[in-house]
Amino acid sequence: MTEVNLKPGKRLGRDFFTRDGITVAKELLGKVLVHETAMGIVRGMITEVESYMGESDKGSHTYGGKRTERTEPMYHVGGTSYVYLIYGMYSCMNIAAMTDGIPQAVLLRSVVPADGDSKKRMLSLRLAELNRKQEKKGKALYSPEHCPASLKKHLSDGPGKMCIAMGITRADNDVDMAESAVFYVTEGLGVKKEQVHAGKRIGIDYAEEAADYLWRFFI
Repeated sequence: MTEVNLKPGKRLGRDFFTRDGITVAKELLGKVLVHETAMGIVRGMITEVESYMGESDKGSHTYGGKRTERTEPMYHVGGTSYVYLIYGMYSCMNIAAMTDGIPQAVLLRSVVPADGDSKKRMLSLRLAELNRKQEKKGKALYSPEHCPASLKKHLSDGPGKMCIAMGITRADNDVDMAESAVFYVTEGLGVKKEQVHAGKRIGIDYAEEAADYLWRFFI
């Protein structure tokens, strides 16, 4: 699935997010992440997620009760954004589940453009990031008409690429997405249970038995 054409839907309220992280993760599939950027509103339909189930989950940042300035948004009420950096350069976007003090969250791994305008803006945002790197190297800049085919093919599939394509940065950390006017989730494509697939979470080989939990969900 590379793109869809979805009309704006009803935004998700607090009740959607104040449930366990596995339920929220599965039901986020097909929903639409909305973010207002300098280039305009970008809408991406969520196609892949991972659940992180709190202090007992060895794959979670809060395993063993690790409550720090970085992980604090995971402890906030369901619907709170948790955006952190990996490798010191790429953002990863999560949404807290459950209620205050229970640090469960859902990592958003992939979206597809929800409409034509969003696709154009996603490409522009990805190109802007790529061209910053090109400038530093003294190389020619890319345009929408002349850019790597892989960029268009993998526009927003992967946590880092998704955040760049949707204009999400650390400035979007700890936002109440049930209340925000510029960063929220809406209804989208109806997804049936039989359309949801499960697999192991990615990049947590250190998590011992938790690395084998089938807590990654995708359509």
